[in-house]
Amino acid sequence: MTLIIAEAGVNHNGDETLAFELVDVAYKAGADMIKFQTFKAHNLVTEHARQADYQMANTQKPESQLAMLSRLELSWDTHYALVKYCDSLGIAFLSTAFDSESLHFLVHDLGLTRLKLPSGELTNAPLVLEYARSGCDLIVSTGMASLSEIESALGVMAFGFTQPEDAVPCDAAFAEAYISSAGQYALKKKVTLLHCTTEYPAPVDEINLQVVDTLRAAFDLPAGYSDHSEGIFIPVAAAARGAAVIEKHFTLDKNMPGPDHKASLAPDELTAMVIAIRQIERALGQKIKAATATESKNKSVVRKSLVAAKTIRCGECFSAQNIAIKRPGVGMSPCLYWEVIKKNATKDYQPGDLIVE
Repeated sequence: MTLIIAEAGVNHNGDETLAFELVDVAYKAGADMIKFQTFKAHNLVTEHARQADYQMANTQKPESQLAMLSRLELSWDTHYALVKYCDSLGIAFLSTAFDSESLHFLVHDLGLTRLKLPSGELTNAPLVLEYARSGCDLIVSTGMASLSEIESALGVMAFGFTQPEDAVPCDAAFAEAYISSAGQYALKKKVTLLHCTTEYPAPVDEINLQVVDTLRAAFDLPAGYSDHSEGIFIPVAAAARGAAVIEKHFTLDKNMPGPDHKASLAPDELTAMVIAIRQIERALGQKIKAATATESKNKSVVRKSLVAAKTIRCGECFSAQNIAIKRPGVGMSPCLYWEVIKKNATKDYQPGDLIVE
């Protein structure tokens, strides 16, 4: 089954009550996981870092990233409470750490065994190494990245998964770990790659869903899709193409203030996406082409049989003039037409009788 991640991100606006409401929405929608973002703003950005264009457009508030992100932090205590609440409902809690302090908290304090590595940190090799050394399973977004950058990051992960803590990290060691059998085994066991277009909302002509196939083929790893497009049809299409994971932002209200609300799904849209993906999974079914159980009962109705076109006397030769092909399909198959032609009838037939030779 496709793993469906409902991305709450920072759509709680730093409000614990809203964060819990987002969990409720994700759970009721049928998502497998709800994902938050864990960070300390002062560890993530300098006071001079500007907002992205989409953030400025969505917030309509000219300020630094630091000022914006400081309002969007969730406290450690809130994290504990959210994990406990998710456990009580049966929906998995997932988060992305953007700094070492937050990563340590997720792994060693919350005890998470699966983490999401965000696109923006893919080239942050020291943090990627920390992610790998955590021993957690990793879902890795690849927005903005080239195949060579992804391979480099996978080399860091392979090194972190397989080498002792005192091993000295360097490019040569990463490359060696990547091509080693132990490194490849660890990557296949622990890493899922997500194609992503890092723009909010992402233009349809820059989605390039076929990259999901490219990632799977290039790295022989499970591949999925993290969606920033508008609506649900593109993630549903990705699921139909065999995406192992679908991640999608959602919100309580698209009109709320904040950087990501406008590019997120409303609660009813999230529910519709989950339902559509689950229906797609059922519809994909099996690869064997054969009549299904419900089809089989229709064979006799819609297929045809050999019938008498006119009166045929016993001993008379069957011919194109006295045999027809009509419904129902309960008699001799039309495929036997050429075998029957020129044989002699063994009984009398009236027009419309099934040929039963």
